[in-house]
Amino acid sequence: MPPEFWTVMFPAISATFLASIVEVVEAFTIVLAVGTTRGWKPAIVGTAAALGVLALVVLILGPTLQFIPIHYLQLFVGVLLLIFGMGWLRKAVLRSAGVLPMHDETAAFAKETAGLQSQSGAPKTLQWIAGIAAFKAVLLEGLEVVFIVIAIGAGKGLLWEASLGALAACILVLGVGAFIHKPLARVPENTLKFGVGVMLSAFGVFWAGEGLGVEWPGADLMLIVLTAIFLVAGMLLVRIAGNNFRKVAA
Repeated sequence: MPPEFWTVMFPAISATFLASIVEVVEAFTIVLAVGTTRGWKPAIVGTAAALGVLALVVLILGPTLQFIPIHYLQLFVGVLLLIFGMGWLRKAVLRSAGVLPMHDETAAFAKETAGLQSQSGAPKTLQWIAGIAAFKAVLLEGLEVVFIVIAIGAGKGLLWEASLGALAACILVLGVGAFIHKPLARVPENTLKFGVGVMLSAFGVFWAGEGLGVEWPGADLMLIVLTAIFLVAGMLLVRIAGNNFRKVAA
């Protein structure tokens, strides 16, 4: 394989794959709650409607990117990726340090199920509300996936490759979810978010630098260095935040 595969394409596919797993797992939990509580018709209809909207967004945004000068595009998506990635990394660090509670898909499923069961009204009205819940979950989580795919892929014309990573994640999560028919609580979401936060932040700095005309030492290899820097920094912050939190708690 060419060196570019390991320095740019593989990280891009990996980042979209891991990020999509997190988002699809969270959307699947709500869709599963809708399906088991109000029936699979509103769950499927709501999911299909959201996927249709997401497809429309991709069809509109995808071709538009070619009209934006590459340096402006790299700077724009670089800044957005850095903001987005640092947000993921911050929450992952705080959860790893024990400052914030870990995300629990089983608890999220129970909460969503309880909320649906507590509603009252005509059966058709309840199905309509449930369908909207599925639609909202898939749309919101899906928009994050679309953003990550476009932002990572647009930097060097890797939209197709980045999309493959997201598609593979969707197939994997839906396949496993359909087989076990319960929330995917064993997926290490915080670890994935930590890794994705590191990778998105690295891509953000890399694309923003290229957009500003920075000539990175080693060219694409600098992406690996930036990833290592964010990884080490994140691990150090986990230790620092954990120690401070334990001191305050004591």
